[in-house]
Amino acid sequence: MALASIRPPAVAGQFYPGDDRVLRTQLAEMLSTAVALEDAPTPKAIVVPHAGYMYSGPVAASAYSLLAPMRHIVRRVVMLGPTHRVAIRGFALPAAQVFATPLGEVPLSRADWMALQARDDVMVDDRPHALEHCLEVQLPFLQMTLERFEIVPVLVGDAPAQAVASLIEQLWGGPETLILISSDLSHYLSYREAQWSDRATVEQVLELRPGLDHEQACGATPINGLLIAARDHHLRPHLLDLRNSGDTAGDRSRVVGYTSIAFCEAEPSNHARH
Repeated sequence: MALASIRPPAVAGQFYPGDDRVLRTQLAEMLSTAVALEDAPTPKAIVVPHAGYMYSGPVAASAYSLLAPMRHIVRRVVMLGPTHRVAIRGFALPAAQVFATPLGEVPLSRADWMALQARDDVMVDDRPHALEHCLEVQLPFLQMTLERFEIVPVLVGDAPAQAVASLIEQLWGGPETLILISSDLSHYLSYREAQWSDRATVEQVLELRPGLDHEQACGATPINGLLIAARDHHLRPHLLDLRNSGDTAGDRSRVVGYTSIAFCEAEPSNHARH
């Protein structure tokens, strides 16, 4: 495969360890200490944070620890996250066909990469992906928890929530497909303000109410699209963790909020309780 078609890691050694053995050890520790939701059903979709592992890794691990029963089932991960460095309209796919991390290479789903290009709102451009961390930091977690999988890495720019929902719908698939939304919550509020703001944001997500703005979550646009799709598919959200950098590794004067939320298919037996 031509070297140009590989997207190399941009934030290894900064957001997470660049050494594969150190990285494996850190991931294994975070996953083993994650507090699992009791009797948690397997998720169809997850919302996970994307800061450096020392800040948000334990929060993300609470979602990834649920993937163990799906290790041999999930073969495709649809990944959506916001662009932090390059402003775009609609959606950006990379031209690169492989994403590399210290743990190895992850191939793109070529069929989906081709099919998505038929949409007017999708462009192929390596530039938004080149230095973007929001999808990259999820890959080592996926490499540790899933056996063999392809990715559909989509960066989301200026797009209506309904367009995001239609793109997710197009890629929905069956049990072999996991939908992953990468987003942090509030940025640089005081500890108490962040707790208040992030709790309100999470309540809105748990009620499947789109309309989040970018003050509430940097990945508000992809989350809003997921909420529409989740409602259409009768998924039930489960809060796994809600903390901020003041809880994990930072000072409390200016913090960033993190949550992990799993969206699961409702158990048929639960309908009687409504």
